[in-house]
This record gives sequence, structure tokens and C-alpha cells, in this order.
Amino acid sequence: MGLTLELGTPVNTALFLFILYSVQRIVFPSPSTAAKGAVPNEFKGGYSWMPKYHPPTVIFENFTPKTLQPFNGKDNERILLAINGIVFDVTAGRSFYGPGGMYGNFAGRDASRGMAKQSFDVEMLTPIEQPLDKLEDLKQDEIDNMKGWIDHFSNKYIVCGKLVENDAA
Repeated sequence: MGLTLELGTPVNTALFLFILYSVQRIVFPSPSTAAKGAVPNEFKGGYSWMPKYHPPTVIFENFTPKTLQPFNGKDNERILLAINGIVFDVTAGRSFYGPGGMYGNFAGRDASRGMAKQSFDVEMLTPIEQPLDKLEDLKQDEIDNMKGWIDHFSNKYIVCGKLVENDAA
């Protein structure tokens, strides 16, 4: 019972030629697809694993109401806001949180009370020189609403810090 290769049939011949061609392409790749020594750094008609630029590094840090305030999209390119002590980088949502955006008054501020009460009024914001809002008067449904916002932000934006009292930094 020996194994014989019969090239007489067209299917076997075609299969044999395809295997030979595939092996030749692997062993002797064409100069256009072979590496030319340079590492690709952008998409040029083919896939490249190198990004055009490295995204900025985010360092987790403590913010106070006073140090958070400059990150309002006007004074600084980055836009940060805090909910229940968690600081989020919402720069990617500039159209919502930047100057003139629907939630623009929350930029650079503690938005906890406003998010809990579904109110975007300026009265929902604690003045930056006062102690942090303890949110003790919130009803359970308002607390649940605020937690829903925290979940939403945690899945969409980068957590970049913690909000602490002005004298704690």
C-alpha cells in the first residue's frame, strides 16, 4: 500500500501548482512586500500597527475645587468634571462639556448635585471656595441617578483623579 502522486488528473495538477506557488511566495517574497528596513508609522494602503502619535499620558491625581476649576475648556484645553469625588476627563465630549455645551457649566466643577437632580442650573454648583457638598439631603432616587451617571462616565471617559477638600491637597 504505497502512496503515489498522480499528476495526471487536472485537480491534482492544479493543487500541486498552487502549493508550489504558495511555498515560493513564502520563501522568496516579492520586494514590494518584503521589509525594507523602515518601520511603518501610518496607514499607506496596508495595515500598520504603529499609531500616528502617542496619546497623552494621564496621571491620577488629587484635585480640589480650586485646582479643578481651570479645567473648564476655556482656561485649559482639557475638560474635567467631578461626580461624587471621582474626577473624569471629559475632553472627548467637548461639544457637551465645553464652553457653550449643554453641560458646559459643569466643566471644571463638582457636578454631583446637578447630575443627581437632573438639573443643569448654576445653582446646583457649590462655590469653589466652600467645602465639598456632602449630598446628605439627596433622596434615594437622586443618589441612584447620580450612580447611574458615574457608571455612564466610567464606561465612556477616563477617570483621572479624586476630588478632595481645598485644604487637603
